[in-house]
Amino acid sequence: MLSGDGLEDIWTEKYRPKTLSDVVGHREITERLMAYVEKRSLPHLLFAGPAGTGKTTSAIALAKDLFQDHWHQNFQELNASDDRGIDVVRSKIKDFARTIPIGDATFKIIFLDEADSLTRPAQAAMRRTMEKYSHTCRFILSCNYSSRIIDPIQSRCAVFRFRSVDREDIGAFLRRIGEEEGLDITDDGLEAILFICEGDLRKAINTLQVAASLDKRIESAAIHQITGSVTAEETRELIALSLGGQFVDARNFLTNMLVNKGLSGEDILKAIHREVYSLDFPEKRKIDLIDHIGEVEFRLVQGSNERIQLDSLLARFAVIGRETGALKK
Repeated sequence: MLSGDGLEDIWTEKYRPKTLSDVVGHREITERLMAYVEKRSLPHLLFAGPAGTGKTTSAIALAKDLFQDHWHQNFQELNASDDRGIDVVRSKIKDFARTIPIGDATFKIIFLDEADSLTRPAQAAMRRTMEKYSHTCRFILSCNYSSRIIDPIQSRCAVFRFRSVDREDIGAFLRRIGEEEGLDITDDGLEAILFICEGDLRKAINTLQVAASLDKRIESAAIHQITGSVTAEETRELIALSLGGQFVDARNFLTNMLVNKGLSGEDILKAIHREVYSLDFPEKRKIDLIDHIGEVEFRLVQGSNERIQLDSLLARFAVIGRETGALKK
């Protein structure tokens, strides 16, 4: 997908918001960050939340709003998953933190992505660095799990918790990309992307770009084909067969999904878990179904044979369906 324009052809970069006001969703967070920009003052920050929800984008947009033309010189981005030990704190981070800012800026920003990958000794060393060089540098830490950040660092930061991006915001943003790229995004195609991405805007944009490279018309069938994902209709059919006591038919249907469509057992299991909540089924029996799904998921993570485990899950569903009565239509 790359051509002469390089990264500009990667849509996640091409359509990355340039300012905080352009960030998709999270209005309550961006408004607080814009207040820091207006005051030209900033504490240490901790961005926590799922992948693809705008943590890195918000940090870069904040730096651009604060430093304008000098943002590159006053903004250092590091990925803690690449350098997890104490040496990265003692060298890269400390060397950048101790130098004075460029231009009329009063401080610089170190953005440490995936900070929850840092070892505890490295975090302890960074805690002292954050304190010692706070007059010349501010830290923005980004992580998926804030519980993995030691308490002394959390207490030094203003914590911003990013949630999954709302479906409406993702849909509107994809429609905008579609207009600029000359795409015909059907309603079912958009719904398929929203279903697959589950609030991950980056995944939604990448999925749209892959689909657009094949056809300017974006439809549901194409989305599920290129992503190798399980459709809601297939999942409901599999659940209905198993709960209806048609174990052999359910097993054959599962075989088709695994072998002919190349779907993974974990993806099918996640799709079943998602659809169970919408079943017209007694609440107590839903609890039993979820309990069995959790047990099978644990076994798959431990390395069990996915075919045997999924067959056992369908068998349990058939037993529960027989005890409860046929699945209500």
